[in-house]
Amino acid sequence: MYAIIKNGGKQYKVQEGDILLLDKMSLETGAVVEISEVLAVNTGELKIGAPFVEGAIVSALVINEGRDKKVITFKKRRRKDSKVKRGFRRDFTRVRITNIAA
Repeated sequence: MYAIIKNGGKQYKVQEGDILLLDKMSLETGAVVEISEVLAVNTGELKIGAPFVEGAIVSALVINEGRDKKVITFKKRRRKDSKVKRGFRRDFTRVRITNIAA
């Protein structure tokens, strides 16, 4: 049994017990999140939504919140002597999928 969910403009294929890094939701550790933006559910037969499957909910337990490793972008133009160095750290919420209800 698996489901395809949407969170923060990205799609994830999840099963029960999977651990995901979702966009930051500002929740406490141990809170339960219900994701209703389910694009498809497979429980022996595949149900595809248009755009979401009605009545399908994926429950997840919040493990912690944090920040990813820094991603550095560096641009250098040869002739104009310009250099740009920027860093970015993504904020995330780590969740464990507990239940997929179709």
